[in-house]
Amino acid sequence: MSTEHHKHGQTNGGRPEHADVSFEVTDVRSSPIFQFLTYLGITVILSFFLSLGIYEGLIKYWNSTYEAPAPMREAGPQFPPEPRMQGMPGHLTDPQHDMREKVEADNKANSGLGWVDKNAGIAQIPVKDAMKLIVEKGLPAVSAPAEKK
Repeated sequence: MSTEHHKHGQTNGGRPEHADVSFEVTDVRSSPIFQFLTYLGITVILSFFLSLGIYEGLIKYWNSTYEAPAPMREAGPQFPPEPRMQGMPGHLTDPQHDMREKVEADNKANSGLGWVDKNAGIAQIPVKDAMKLIVEKGLPAVSAPAEKK
């Protein structure tokens, strides 16, 4: 930084004057900027009207070629083909009722006593009793299959 005295003051039409600083006569030419903005505005407006014309032409084309479909005859409700999923239209039973019936039938089969084949000596016992017998006696031993040579 220099300690020399610089010339300060307003000269030459109010602009500061320094020995080591120079200023441009004009900062920026604004006419090319305004010209570009004018061309841009005209292009945007023309493209708007062009797209509006295309839209109107497509509307006229659609209206001239579109034929409304014939009205459907009311023949009753249309159901999907069988088999239908439970709860869908056309399925006549309640899925909750079907589930309750299945659980009831499974519980009855698992807790029933009876003969499967009396001549062969095969009986059916409740699952709880069968599990107790397996724990007490264990599973029957299975022989290993014969090796092929």
